[in-house]
Amino acid sequence: MNIRMVMLTSAAALAAAASPVFAADAIVAAEPEAVEYVRVCDAYGTGYFYIPGTETCLKVGGYLRFEVYGGPNQKGSSDWNARTRAQVQFTAKSDTEYGPLTGVIVLRNNGDNSSTSSTLDSAYIDIAGLRAGLFYSWWDDDLSGEPDVLSSYQTLHNSIRYQYESGDFYAGISIDELEDGAEKGAVDRFGDPASRSGSNNFGVAAAIGGKAGVVSYQLIGSYDKENEEGAIRGMLFADIGPGTLGLAAVYATGINSYYDESEWTVAAEYAAKVTDKWTITPMAQYFGNYGHNATNTDFSSNDAWKVGVTVDYQIVDNLYAKATVDYTDVDHEDSVTKGFFRLQRAF
Repeated sequence: MNIRMVMLTSAAALAAAASPVFAADAIVAAEPEAVEYVRVCDAYGTGYFYIPGTETCLKVGGYLRFEVYGGPNQKGSSDWNARTRAQVQFTAKSDTEYGPLTGVIVLRNNGDNSSTSSTLDSAYIDIAGLRAGLFYSWWDDDLSGEPDVLSSYQTLHNSIRYQYESGDFYAGISIDELEDGAEKGAVDRFGDPASRSGSNNFGVAAAIGGKAGVVSYQLIGSYDKENEEGAIRGMLFADIGPGTLGLAAVYATGINSYYDESEWTVAAEYAAKVTDKWTITPMAQYFGNYGHNATNTDFSSNDAWKVGVTVDYQIVDNLYAKATVDYTDVDHEDSVTKGFFRLQRAF
């Protein structure tokens, strides 16, 4: 190598060393954002999870129901009608120094045709035995079969109640707003009894209940302030053989918003557990002085009786079928046979 080539090579190396070298920017991966996964809350039973960022537990449940009814004038002059219902329930719970604080919201949509109707089915606050809001009264409880009639008008009220519970015993008192209950002496344009829709009547109800061995029981007494009448009802269930015997009796002093289907009634059923999936429940009910005459303070002089049977079948987990039919015979009136078939998916 000559001296000229050596000098040129050295000069090129020096120039390269003296010149800045720009490399491409390094690729830096962004740090992942912290994700708070939903945590299971097992303090209040299955199905609850913590609302992210809080100590409140939430449970979402509900059902989808399809029904076909048959009987006189089920839809106008039609002897049958089909309808669908969707219901969702949100239950929130959290611990406090007074015990669990519970909030419940139930939303319901009834689809009888292409025009559906949505309602707030329940919404209430519950803490330390005190409940306030829109909820079903004790009168909404009934026998396990479908045909029995053990309450009148609406059993869903804006109410405030206190219920004491100790082991298998409970006792409570409730003040109910009876806006859509009975109005003594009122009739509609057809001459039929009219409800008190829009009137701020109120009532007071008291209940005791519980369980002793294989027997469970409930006793309710209620007083309708506006109508100055009341009703009392007792129910009893006993596990006997392969099923459960249910008995009920009601007495009303006159027209009131809790019960005025008749002056008195007695009912009985037996829910026989045939298999793990099948339950068959025959029932019978007798009404003394059936029906009411809203233009008077007394009940009519008709008696009536009803018999029916309900069949329940669990198809798979959370999918149920129910079918029921009943026959009612009222003095001086035509007898009536009706029933329905239901499919229900719970979640």
